[in-house]
Amino acid sequence: MPRGTLMPREPNTLGQELERFRDYLHLMARLQLDQALQGKVDLSGVVQQTLLEAHGALAPHPDPQAVLKAAWLRQILANNLRDEVRKLGTAARAVERERPLETALAESSSRIGAWLAANQSSPSQKAIRQEELLALAAALAFLPADQRQAVELHHLKGLPLAAVAEHLARSKGAVAQLLFRGLKKLRELLSDHERE
Repeated sequence: MPRGTLMPREPNTLGQELERFRDYLHLMARLQLDQALQGKVDLSGVVQQTLLEAHGALAPHPDPQAVLKAAWLRQILANNLRDEVRKLGTAARAVERERPLETALAESSSRIGAWLAANQSSPSQKAIRQEELLALAAALAFLPADQRQAVELHHLKGLPLAAVAEHLARSKGAVAQLLFRGLKKLRELLSDHERE
């Protein structure tokens, strides 16, 4: 059963507003953490910690929803992911020698945004883009795991079909079918969300 739901567009509380970002943060974490480490790092725990820290920081703010932005949450997520990888003490991913996770997460978010629509610059357009990102992340959570992985690796990480096939230990034809079915289901979910 998927974690997320396609939430209503106007949540009432800070907790509900933060909850809307859960699937988005899971997506960002999956896209940035090496596959080998994903089994060793509790991504759900990292996302939960991120949401708790954000809630603690925003709760005393007079209008917390006005300052809540995906970029700020990505920063907290990057810090928490870095801490978890360091706790592992593994050389599989030398975080200090790589470009900062914040940069990688921002680039992933940009790729997703570009996949959704052209560059938008007004505040209202940015708000719409953020809603679209959250809806996409929630819709991805509803896909079967193999379809979700194929879509994320090919369309959001930009891996060629052959690399996705190797990663998933499937033929290119099988991956193409996963992508076809996954994108079809995504379109249905996003279309249903727009009608709400």
